[in-house]
Amino acid sequence: MPRPKTKTELLVQSQNNYKQLLQLIRSYPKEDLNQAFPKGTLNRNIKDVLAHLHEWHLMMLEWYNVGMKGDKPEMPAKGHNWRTLPKLNREIWKKNKHIELQIAIELLDESYNQIQKVIKHHSNEELFEKKKYSWTGSTSLGEYLISNSSSHYHWAFKLIKKSIKLKIKSGK
Repeated sequence: MPRPKTKTELLVQSQNNYKQLLQLIRSYPKEDLNQAFPKGTLNRNIKDVLAHLHEWHLMMLEWYNVGMKGDKPEMPAKGHNWRTLPKLNREIWKKNKHIELQIAIELLDESYNQIQKVIKHHSNEELFEKKKYSWTGSTSLGEYLISNSSSHYHWAFKLIKKSIKLKIKSGK
């Protein structure tokens, strides 16, 4: 799947990938929805994956809000840098491990809609011109939005599909 290069492509791909992710989740019987994934994945079930996506939406929205005010956001999060992502993702998992699947879906839906509003608010130039905003460094706002929407939904789709398939195949 090619990376979006225009606002329209980003909107369509993020919406389609999100819809595809939700359709996949709805396609499983209820008893499979809370099933633990095979060992070796940080996110241990569907709920964990959805909570992960939601938290990354929130981080993206924080970066955006701080950056658009002219300040430098702490990226990816306070006390972390891009090399400490595994630790940050474990913290996200710990923070959300006790929420219910339905709550994770509702939270994700809410933050997804906020991300869509940000995308819709900007022109092609504003989204895809590199170095347009000082807070995005050498990249573009669109690249951050792709990573936190369409690409992330695609990753989640593949992870859930593979994990549920392996779990069902193993009979556990």
